[in-house]
Amino acid sequence: MPPSTFSPLARARLRSLLGGTLLLAHALCTHAATALPPEIEAALQRSRLPRDSVTLLVSEVQGQRPPRLALNPATPMNPASVTKLITTEAALELLGPAFSWQTPVYLDGPIREGTLQGNLVIKGQGDPKLVLERLWLLLRRVQGLGIRQISGDIVLDHSAFELPAVNPADFDGEPLKPYNAAADALLINFRSLVLTWVPDPAAGLARVQLDPPMAGVQFSPSVPLLAGECGDWRTQLKAQLADPNRLSFAGGYPASCGERSWPLAYAEPASYNARALEGLWKDMGGRLGGQVRDGLVPAGLQPVFSLASPPLAEVIRDINKYSNNVMAQQLFLTLSLQQKGLGTPAGSREVLSQWWRRRFGEADLPSLENGSGLSRDTRVSAQALTRLLQAAWAGGTMPELLSSLPLSGVDGTLRRLGKDNAAVQGAAHLKTGSLRDVTAVAGVVHGASGRRYTLVAMANHPNANALRPVIEALIAWTARDQNLP
Repeated sequence: MPPSTFSPLARARLRSLLGGTLLLAHALCTHAATALPPEIEAALQRSRLPRDSVTLLVSEVQGQRPPRLALNPATPMNPASVTKLITTEAALELLGPAFSWQTPVYLDGPIREGTLQGNLVIKGQGDPKLVLERLWLLLRRVQGLGIRQISGDIVLDHSAFELPAVNPADFDGEPLKPYNAAADALLINFRSLVLTWVPDPAAGLARVQLDPPMAGVQFSPSVPLLAGECGDWRTQLKAQLADPNRLSFAGGYPASCGERSWPLAYAEPASYNARALEGLWKDMGGRLGGQVRDGLVPAGLQPVFSLASPPLAEVIRDINKYSNNVMAQQLFLTLSLQQKGLGTPAGSREVLSQWWRRRFGEADLPSLENGSGLSRDTRVSAQALTRLLQAAWAGGTMPELLSSLPLSGVDGTLRRLGKDNAAVQGAAHLKTGSLRDVTAVAGVVHGASGRRYTLVAMANHPNANALRPVIEALIAWTARDQNLP
């Protein structure tokens, strides 16, 4: 489309963005070797990180001035969960902030005297937030149709995504960590369990609750109370969680801990959906004549209702504030589902690459494996992330993206940052990233002068965690900008 076809406001914004991009590119070439400010240099020296393992870049959000600070800005690095910035900004532009996922429900048979004479079919379409309370609402709506018993099966259709088989232990050998849950077109409650302990001092025990109720899973309903400090209470439980049919605890629970919860990935992911659905249906008073199984929606069958997810603008707050990997992967796969009719990793990589080329051209094209950053192979440069942030700032969905990022020293994954540094608290909206050998942040810093700055910092090194004091110093320095021209 030639520029003359844009509105005057759009042409002005385009000129501003193009001018800022050219100036940024020139500035990066000419300022990359500039000495760092003394306090940043000192923090970097204390970290003992080699300079070539670190990239730092601070620029104004409008991109119309040279960067305030640049170190190795063009070097591609593993950004870990900072990848979610790319996924969520692309989704806001391609899907829109009001986009919501639909989970349709079908009745394959008539209802007679409270009994569905056939199967109940649920088709997943990628909803990242079909959590326990929303699954309860879905089944409650089924009961609202007058159904108390299902004579056939509950059939689960996962066909909207086509995914390779995944072992949750493959990435880091921690299969019970919730962050290793795999994507699924019908992702129920992140395939996770929550165990809750409630002390009952009069009885000398802590009562144990399991959510969701899982069909065929036995667990200890209580454990003995222990004296002493709370400390490492999970270790004191001596939990045995590898058996998918039984959760047991050989130890006790410290009374001083009060009520605590422990989220876990289920040991047998393939059976999670069936156990959770059957357990919750029966817990709600429903009866099931058949079983819960995987299958497809029969041809020609129309849904009786569809459960809508929260809007995308709300979902990305969970993704970015708390760095939820499986939700990010659900969103990533939704990009190809919406454009191609089937959600696949290769299809979504293609959609994201095409979006990047349309938005920014070939320069600084990120190399992405998935949408979450739970990857050893993803690479992106600081200047690419800066271009993304500057374009997002100039776009119509800037408030949605910015409000989804953790606020330094306040919430999400940044709530502990700068706890003893008033200059850092509340000064920046930043997405964090952390893997073995990777520490990264990227986002926007709010200067004392009223100006706003993009900030990107990444380290790829066995001692990457040593970058954290550098990040804190960098935020404080960036925010302290009163004397700038």
